[in-house]
Amino acid sequence: MLTLEKIQQAQQTIKGVARVTPLTPCKNLGKNVYIKAENLQLTGAFKLRGAYNKISSLTDEERARGVIACSAGNHAQGIALSATKLGIKSIICMPAGAPLSKVEATRNYGAEVVLVPGVYDDAAAEAERLVKECGYTFAHPFNDEYVIAGQGTIGLEILEQLPEVDQVVVPIGGGGLISGIACAIKSIKPECRVIGVQAAGAASMYVSRRDGHPVTLLKVSTIADGIAVKRPGDLTFELCSKYVDEIVTVREDEIATAILALMEDQKTVAEGAGATSVAAVMFGKVDATNKKTVCVVSGGNIDVSIISRVITKGLTKTGRIAEISVKIADKPGSLMALLQVVSNTGANIINVTHSREDKHSDVVSCIVSMVLETRNLQHVDDIKMELEAEGYELLYE
Repeated sequence: MLTLEKIQQAQQTIKGVARVTPLTPCKNLGKNVYIKAENLQLTGAFKLRGAYNKISSLTDEERARGVIACSAGNHAQGIALSATKLGIKSIICMPAGAPLSKVEATRNYGAEVVLVPGVYDDAAAEAERLVKECGYTFAHPFNDEYVIAGQGTIGLEILEQLPEVDQVVVPIGGGGLISGIACAIKSIKPECRVIGVQAAGAASMYVSRRDGHPVTLLKVSTIADGIAVKRPGDLTFELCSKYVDEIVTVREDEIATAILALMEDQKTVAEGAGATSVAAVMFGKVDATNKKTVCVVSGGNIDVSIISRVITKGLTKTGRIAEISVKIADKPGSLMALLQVVSNTGANIINVTHSREDKHSDVVSCIVSMVLETRNLQHVDDIKMELEAEGYELLYE
């Protein structure tokens, strides 16, 4: 049974290995909002806490057999580093689609990596098979009391850094992070609310809580790969039911916008999973108006190959990039006249595509699609209104 005492013991165990991460104000989200920057943790995510606490708890016999784990990347790195520090062999089963940066980092920390087709749950099944075949000691990423206790040390740090905290917003995948944090906080300050956040495309704990029992989703799809879990743990479901006040969901474009906001406003990099807590506050899923609110940014191990796409999605969501398609007469000077109207609105034209054979065109017209750099959503609306006032026909998909 998870207790405050076990979380406090974990805090002593990981001391000198895991960092005490900073808690910083995030004024752009509101005067009452703070960021708990676990993306600045050693290995780039909170998972080191639970991993080291788990590995430290193993008997000599369990250590001798070697440790195996399944992970989308962050638990993998935590287990690999912890096992290497303690002189233990580690094998990590990872989804084949895990970010390359996480795969390489796990290898560099000393683990043997086994890539498994599918998502986290498929990697978990392969790890279980190897446990039976080879006798490895299994270190579960979230459904384990030692792991949860390690993650709960974040809750202790938040209360030490901001004793007057009113609510804590935490990403949820399998539920280990929020279970530990919620247990710690509710044991010391029960009036503090703990709110979980899931990606709408991987909302297994949200659905499980709604239905009253752990539910396995048929599929998950989200840029927040660190929380793409089809089924929460039985232990984490029980702890969430006991300690967590509410669970909300955020969309993909909201997550992307939060990643972009953290880059611009906080000068910090968050992966999709880590940014969900910020997205929940940004888009009103959690009200932080009159409550001192801490958003746990759980990790920063984002795949650099998708950052440009994430930024584009975030810019589009906030109206700083817009794509507008217009039908114009197919005659000399028409394109120049259109571009002059757009230029007069103050938009910066990034790209123009001119097509005579578009499905919307006819024999005397053509379609011009423009990608514009704009100020905000109101600016986009103003541009469209100006084009229509000038007699242009806008096309909407």
